[in-house]
Amino acid sequence: MLFTADLSNMPVEAESRVIVRFQDCDPLMHLNNSKYFEYFFNAREDQVSKLYGFSYEAMFRELRTSWVVYQHQIAYVRPALISEWVRITSRVIYYNEDTMVTEYFMTNDLHTELKTMLWSTSKHISITTGKRTPHPQEVMDYLKATCVPDLDFPNLQFNDRIHTIKHALNAKANA
Repeated sequence: MLFTADLSNMPVEAESRVIVRFQDCDPLMHLNNSKYFEYFFNAREDQVSKLYGFSYEAMFRELRTSWVVYQHQIAYVRPALISEWVRITSRVIYYNEDTMVTEYFMTNDLHTELKTMLWSTSKHISITTGKRTPHPQEVMDYLKATCVPDLDFPNLQFNDRIHTIKHALNAKANA
């Protein structure tokens, strides 16, 4: 079964708390730039399984489809440091018949400092043909239930989004 959770009243935002591992850091004790992707993708896989009961393996096996990364846009705002506890937030911010954009961002443990933000655009493909294929209705229902509402993604600029998130973090810190 692709989804084991009821999609009504699903949270649109998922969060994980993780520690920056020694083996993932560079000589300056910063999380290596390439490792951010692993942290983000591992967190998302855990989050969607826990929150939505979604399984990438079931999608692959049952629908014979998968998402493949088409494009990344990433900003390294502040370094994540060795042994630091951080928060990873992920959410779908756009989808259409064969595309999904997932927004990820990492903050310090207190949610007061933005460290990194990533937009990852994925295309839905048939594993049989390797070509794009429309999302089936159950996937469209999942995307509709979990996509951030009222975001005008086609007119949204990445750098503006960074400022919006930083402003929200500052407001939360000063509340």
